[in-house]
Amino acid sequence: MAGSSQAVPLTAYQAELGRLLAANRSEDSYVAGGAAILAEPNTRRYSEDLDYFHDTPERVASAYEADRETLLDQGYVVEPELMQPGYIRAVVRRADHATKVEWAYDSSWRFMPVIRSDQFGYQLHPIDLATNKVLALAGRDEPRDLLDTLHVHHHVLELGPLVWAAVGKDPGFSPLSLLELLRRRGKVRPEDLARLHLVEPVDVKELKADWLAALDSAEVFVRSRPPEEVGCLYYAPALERFVDPNRHDVDRVVRHFGRPGGVLPRILESPDE
Repeated sequence: MAGSSQAVPLTAYQAELGRLLAANRSEDSYVAGGAAILAEPNTRRYSEDLDYFHDTPERVASAYEADRETLLDQGYVVEPELMQPGYIRAVVRRADHATKVEWAYDSSWRFMPVIRSDQFGYQLHPIDLATNKVLALAGRDEPRDLLDTLHVHHHVLELGPLVWAAVGKDPGFSPLSLLELLRRRGKVRPEDLARLHLVEPVDVKELKADWLAALDSAEVFVRSRPPEEVGCLYYAPALERFVDPNRHDVDRVVRHFGRPGGVLPRILESPDE
C-alpha cells in the first residue's frame, strides 16, 4: 500500500463485532464489501455496515443463525430488518452502539480464493473487492462507491486494469461500455459528502479532477489491450502482485482469469502465454 498509515476506518464497535464473528467465518462465509476495503490503511471514510458474503443462499441462512446465536450469547441485541432467501439485514445493538450487518449470497466466481484475516476470520481478496467495487459504482451513483473506487485505483490496482478485468465477472459489459457507465458517475456535491462518515474533509474539486484523470487513463489502457485477453488480470511474478502490464517497470506478466472459488496465479507459464 502506498502512502502513510493511519487509523483503521472501522468504528471501534464494528471492529469489535468483526473480531467476535471471526470464529464463524469460513471459505464460504467471509467479509466483503466496503468494510473489507475500509479495514485497510489510507481509506477516506468509515464503513456504514458489515457485509458477509456466502456462496449459496442456504449458507446465508445458516451463517445468520450461527452469528445471531453468538451475538445473543454475548449480550447483543439483533433486530432483523429484512429477511429473504439469500439476503438478511439486521441492526446489531449493544448499549449506545449500533451498526447494520448484512448476510448475502454472492456468486463464487472470483479471481482469487478468499483469504484469512486476523480481523475478520476470512475475507474476499483485495483484487476481488476492487473489481466488485468498480461494478457496484457502474450500477449506482453513490459517493461512497466513488471514494472507494479511487482508493483501490491508488492503492490496489489502477482503474484501467480493473475495468478490463471486471467484465470477466460481468460478461454483459465490454470494457468500453463499462467505462461509459463509470463516466456518468462522479457528480458529487458537498452535501453528498457531508452524509458520509469521513476520516478527513474531502475537497470536491480535487475529487473530481482525480476521478477524471483515472477515467482518462483507464480509457487509454482498455484501448491498448488485445481483445482476446478481455476479462483477465495481469500478474507480475517478479513483483508478486497484479499490475498494469503497460508500465515501464513491468518485465513480464501472466494472464490471470477468474473461476468459481478463485485460483492462484500460474507463474510458470512461458513469456508468450
